[in-house]
Amino acid sequence: MKKLTPYMLLIPSFTLILIFTIIPLIYTTYLSFFEWNMISPKKKFVGFENYINVLADDKFHQILLQTLMYIILFIIFNTLITYIFAFMVSYFVNRPKKIFQAAIFLPSVVSLVVGSMLYLWILNPVSGPLAQILNIIGLQLPNWTKTNGWVIVIISLIVAWKVFGYNFLVLYSGIIGIPKEIIEAAKLDNIKPYRIFLDIILPMSSSTGFYILIMTIVQGLQYVFTPISVITKGGPDYHSSNLVYHAYHEGFVLYNTGTSAAVSIITLFIFVFLLILQFIFVERGVYYEN
Repeated sequence: MKKLTPYMLLIPSFTLILIFTIIPLIYTTYLSFFEWNMISPKKKFVGFENYINVLADDKFHQILLQTLMYIILFIIFNTLITYIFAFMVSYFVNRPKKIFQAAIFLPSVVSLVVGSMLYLWILNPVSGPLAQILNIIGLQLPNWTKTNGWVIVIISLIVAWKVFGYNFLVLYSGIIGIPKEIIEAAKLDNIKPYRIFLDIILPMSSSTGFYILIMTIVQGLQYVFTPISVITKGGPDYHSSNLVYHAYHEGFVLYNTGTSAAVSIITLFIFVFLLILQFIFVERGVYYEN
C-alpha cells in the first residue's frame, strides 16, 4: 500500500490535467479533420484540407508574423526592461524597497479587462488625457486602434503593464539571492554598474531569467487575447490579431470549427518548437546553483 500512496496522491492532479488538457487536445485534433459549424448535427470529414487551407492563407501568414512581433515586444518589455529595472532597484534603492515592490506589483491584481478600458480612455486620440496634454504642445495622438504597427505596440504595452509587477518581483528575488559579498567586492574594485549587471547579475540569476523568458512567451500570448477582444476585435483588417485570437475568431465568431481547430494545433506546434529552441540555445548558458 505504501508503494501505491505516491501514485494515489497524483490522481487528483492527473484527473484535472486529463479533463482540462488531454481530452480537449484530443478532441481539438479530431475536429481539425472535419468541416463543421457547431450547429449542424453532422460533421464532414475533409482530412488535411483545413491544415492546407490555413497554411496557404495569406491572412494566416500575416497573423503569424504579427504573433512573432508580439513575442519580440513581450521579451523587450517583460523580460529585458524588467530585468534592468529589478537590478536598478536592488542596486540603487536603499530604504523604501517595500514601497517600490508594492507599487510596481499593484497593476498585476487589476483585471486586464479593466486595464484595457483604462488605456482605451487614456489613449483616446480625441478626448483622452494624453491627447489633451499633447494638444497643448501642438502634437497629436494617432488613432492607434486604426493604425497598423501602433496597435500592436500599444496592446503589448497594456499586457506589459499587467505582468510587469510579477516579473519584477520574481527577477528581483533572483537578484537579491546572489551573495552580497560578490557584488560588494565588485564595487570595491570600482566595477561600473553595467558591468556588474552583465558579468555578475545576468549569469548568476540566469535560471530565474530563463523561467521568466518562458513565461513571458507562453503567458504573454494568452494575456494579449483580452485587450485584442476588448479594444480591436483583431482589427484593423486583422492587423492586431495573433494566433490565439485568430483561433477563437474562426471558431466562435465565424463558426469555422475545423479551421479554428487546425489553427489551434498549428499554434501548439509553433509554441513547442519555440520552447525547444529556448532549451537548446538559451538553457545552455543558464547557471544553476550547486
